[in-house]
Amino acid sequence: MSFLIAAPDMVAAAATDLASIGSTINTANAAASALTTSVAAAAADEVSTAVAHVFDTYAQEYQTFGAHMAAFHDQFVQTLKTGALAYTGAEAANASPLQELLNAVNAPTQALLGRPLIGNGTDGAPGTGADGGAGGLLWGNGGNGGSGAAGQTGGDGGVAGLIGTGGNGGAGGIGAAGGMGGAAGLFGGGGVGGVGGAGAAGGSGGTGGLLLGDGGAGGMGGVGMAGVNGGVAGQGGSGGHAVLLGNGGAGGQGGTGMAGTDGTNPTPTGTAGTGASGSPFSGDGHAGSGHTGDSGAPGENGGTGGTGGEATGAGGIGGTGGNGGAAGSGGANGGDGGVGGAATDTFGFDNNQGGNGGNGANGSGPGGAGGAGGDGGASTAGGAATGGKGGHGGNGAASDLSGGNGGAAGAGGNGGNAGLLVGNGGAGGTGGVGGSGGTGAAGGAGGAGGDGGTATGNFDPTGTAAQGQEGGDGGSGADSTGIGGNGGNGGVGGNGGNGGRLLGLGGAGGDAGNGGVGGTGGAGGAGGAGGHGGNATSGQLSQGGNGGNGGGGGNGADGGDGGAAGLSGGNGGQGGLIGVSGVDGAAGIGGRGGAGGAGGALGAGGAGGIAEGLIHFDGDAGLNGVAGTAGNAGQHG
Repeated sequence: MSFLIAAPDMVAAAATDLASIGSTINTANAAASALTTSVAAAAADEVSTAVAHVFDTYAQEYQTFGAHMAAFHDQFVQTLKTGALAYTGAEAANASPLQELLNAVNAPTQALLGRPLIGNGTDGAPGTGADGGAGGLLWGNGGNGGSGAAGQTGGDGGVAGLIGTGGNGGAGGIGAAGGMGGAAGLFGGGGVGGVGGAGAAGGSGGTGGLLLGDGGAGGMGGVGMAGVNGGVAGQGGSGGHAVLLGNGGAGGQGGTGMAGTDGTNPTPTGTAGTGASGSPFSGDGHAGSGHTGDSGAPGENGGTGGTGGEATGAGGIGGTGGNGGAAGSGGANGGDGGVGGAATDTFGFDNNQGGNGGNGANGSGPGGAGGAGGDGGASTAGGAATGGKGGHGGNGAASDLSGGNGGAAGAGGNGGNAGLLVGNGGAGGTGGVGGSGGTGAAGGAGGAGGDGGTATGNFDPTGTAAQGQEGGDGGSGADSTGIGGNGGNGGVGGNGGNGGRLLGLGGAGGDAGNGGVGGTGGAGGAGGAGGHGGNATSGQLSQGGNGGNGGGGGNGADGGDGGAAGLSGGNGGQGGLIGVSGVDGAAGIGGRGGAGGAGGALGAGGAGGIAEGLIHFDGDAGLNGVAGTAGNAGQHG
């Protein structure tokens, strides 16, 4: 028992599992007892009675044996639990004295050299860029470096003792390199280099042990970022070297290139004021027209046109709605047309007519949408009635805002050299992938046409029909000429490290990175829907209005070109006296060209107005617009 090693937690867990198994078996035995200890005889003869007695006897003996086994099982489980508690208590009792002994051993070297004799180094605090502490002189791993704040290099990993592994380098802050991996002592591997911050290189791997140990791997290069290093990604860190016996560390992968920004149309800052309403009129004549909406200031949407004046009395005509206000410069939307004025006379037999809706204004470039047409005014008369025409939607404005180009990727780090005598060279790092291009901005959408005004008549002596008017036509969607951004170029691969002079293979060169994907071209603006034809109701003759025609969609822009692959893979490292050189890295693959922008959706024609009356004719539906054409795909890299 002097060489026995116990794990109290595992012993306690085993006792719990055994107790569960015993409980399950006891439950099964109890369930079987009633069925096996009282077997009924198959018949009233002596043979049947004797057979049943034999089964009963065996069952009772089994239950007696089972009871003895259950007692033994419970005793065994209790012994395990007692042992686990004893080991746990012994560990707790010895922990403090052993720690005090270790502190006493480490105190002299800690005071003289600032590092313990036995034990691991402390880690640098995150966000400080502090270096990791050194490991114990005799045994101990180096502490890990702390990550850096923005613009601050990551902390270097601490050096190891005679036996131990170097600490890992900390990650660099934005625009700063990762920390270097710590070196090993006599036996042990070097630490891994820290990841580079955005646009910065990864840290180099630490050196392997003086006698035996591998070099640490280099850290990955930071991703590309706007405003940092021109958007170019960071290079991967170099792998650490071995000293006498050991393999070189692998080079870090190059960082991924920055993604291009999407072309984005401006966001309007507000809406100009609504035009004044037209003046009302009573009698046989015209009500006043609504005023045009206010023009927008730069970046401001045009105002809505004023509502046409209301006409009351026989023969009245509602005022025309005001047109939408002009869009302010810089990608604002056109104002909506005003609603036509209503015409009302329920007693006379003269024809009343609702006012026409105002037209929507065109959007301004880049990418402003057209305003919607105003609805035609309703007409109600004791005789014939005619609704107002719906206003036409405004046209969208084209956009020429292209997507940004993707950034170039970082190169792969070089692999570390093997030990002087024996070992394989580290593999070169893979080049990073180029950033993808941004998407172009879309063309502005056309405004919807206004609905035709409804007509509600009764009886007209001349046989004139109640006439719902046609809906307004939808505005045209605009083209986009904002092409997708080009993909960034892939990074070159790192060179492989050399093998040991006596025995060893050269490290393989890193593969070149792939080019970034080209961005998608901007989509064409959607055509505006045609307005609904006005409904008509009359006691004798009615005619629904025709629906407005839908607007055509705009054409999409071309996609961006894919980025070029990395110029070349890395060179393979030189082999030793006994060994071969590493293979060269493969070339990357050019990025895929971006898809062309989708053509704008067609505007649907408006539905025809519904007529009700003794004799009635529904209006015809408007024609659908023509969808835009998609842009061409970009060239592959």
